[in-house]
Amino acid sequence: MKNHTHDASGKGLNRAKPYQLVLFPLNNGATNVYFVLILSYVAQFGSSILHLGIFASLMVTVMRVCDAITDPIIGAMMDRTSTRIGKFRPFMILGSVVMALSVIALYILLPFIPETMMPLRYVGFTVVYFIWVLGYTFQTSVTRAGQTVLTNDPNQRPMFTIFNTVGSLLGMGIMQFLIPLIKAMYDVKDAAGNIITSGYANPMVYRIITPIGIAISVLLTILAIIGIAEKDRPEFYGLGGQQEKVKISEYVQIIKANKPMQRLMVAGAGCKLALAIATNTTVLLALYGIVMGNYNSLYLPMMVLGYVCAVPFFLLSMRTSQKKGQRASLIRYVSVALICYVGVLVLLIVSDYGNPSLMLSFPFEGGGAINLYTILFILFFGVGYGAYYATADMPIPMVADCSDYETYRSGKYIPGIMGTMFSLVDKLVSSLAQTLVAFIFLACAGLADLPTDSTPYSAGIKVAVIVMFCIIPMLAWAATLLAMKGYTLTGAKMKEIQAVNAARKTAIEQGMSLEEAMERYQTVDQVPEQLRN
Repeated sequence: MKNHTHDASGKGLNRAKPYQLVLFPLNNGATNVYFVLILSYVAQFGSSILHLGIFASLMVTVMRVCDAITDPIIGAMMDRTSTRIGKFRPFMILGSVVMALSVIALYILLPFIPETMMPLRYVGFTVVYFIWVLGYTFQTSVTRAGQTVLTNDPNQRPMFTIFNTVGSLLGMGIMQFLIPLIKAMYDVKDAAGNIITSGYANPMVYRIITPIGIAISVLLTILAIIGIAEKDRPEFYGLGGQQEKVKISEYVQIIKANKPMQRLMVAGAGCKLALAIATNTTVLLALYGIVMGNYNSLYLPMMVLGYVCAVPFFLLSMRTSQKKGQRASLIRYVSVALICYVGVLVLLIVSDYGNPSLMLSFPFEGGGAINLYTILFILFFGVGYGAYYATADMPIPMVADCSDYETYRSGKYIPGIMGTMFSLVDKLVSSLAQTLVAFIFLACAGLADLPTDSTPYSAGIKVAVIVMFCIIPMLAWAATLLAMKGYTLTGAKMKEIQAVNAARKTAIEQGMSLEEAMERYQTVDQVPEQLRN
């Protein structure tokens, strides 16, 4: 089996086969199905169907905090796991099963609890949602940790971002496309075509989207398992040999010593907060349905626009990552997004609900002809969102770099805890998203419940949309850029790290102890020529 460790040229790199690079990132697509199905809609469901009011939005935040706290525990379990089917696949399977069962209980079974038993609804919502959170953490933690065995080639690892995004689109994109269409089928309208009751208030919508989401997620999970199966073996774990058991008490010290990981946590949290706010269902519904006046005619065209504009930036970001490292790519394209969103901010400020020439307009589903305002919005939003979206998941493969750096620094292979410690901060920050949405609507527009596309326009709603759609993401991107200034894992540094780790691994395979290998190979100058990248 050891001949799989190095590539054919003897450079000491563990390279993935093309199908593995394509299939394993579908694990993120599988979990992103639920990111849309649950995190984007559960607050609407809890408010409109279960009539839990703001409690549903608060529970989204509380459960994200619980999710973050359980992450390191599950990461530690993963690092200590060794089964006949590997370290990572058991968590993928368990996570998929738990999420499927819990979402059925949440969206299909809970509405059958009568309103005369409201305390039971509150308890049931909380318990089922918490169980779903555990399943979600089981499977999402594998996406970050599993990259370490998939490939350590500095030229291949940036490709993970592209395939990861493609996988996300297969999960998230399909659900984002289908759910509004299904919702529109159940909208209740008056004779003039105005929405009286949103389809999101009809339990049938959730009964339809639940099995669709489960089927898509299970299929993507199976494909991801196929992608990692050949690499989910002990010879690909760190420096090989017997893995040292790391005590939970050591984790804080490890993260404290891993400076790149600390900065990546900040950058990743900023990126996730920007994504969670900018793509929040209620924020987009308020923007396109209330501020711009026609959700059904604007949402899908703008969603497609964002994805189309992201394609060239995916290719550009991959080339930049391969030539200059992922840090350089993240800084460059997040900067582009930040600059472009200044234009989006100005356009939203000057928008006028009473003036059609200062509102978005598409000839789709009852919309009007495209105007100059729409062209400018397309330009600034398309380039800004495309640049941002192409780098939104870049911190994920960068976690693998930090994990390899930890192996280089201490000799420890702990991808589970490295990935989940990143998730802890990521989720603690992004957990603010839904509660921020609810409280900003409350503070700016005086809305006790989340708005729907039947909510009348007000200046307060416009202010709330500007804050959430532009200002918060821009602040998050600024924090990302600040954190990356001191991030030391450049492209050149990662090539040095992989060469040193390869030399140590080869020495251990030949009988040297871990301590001796760590002492013998510390810089790239000490690495045999055939193992240098």
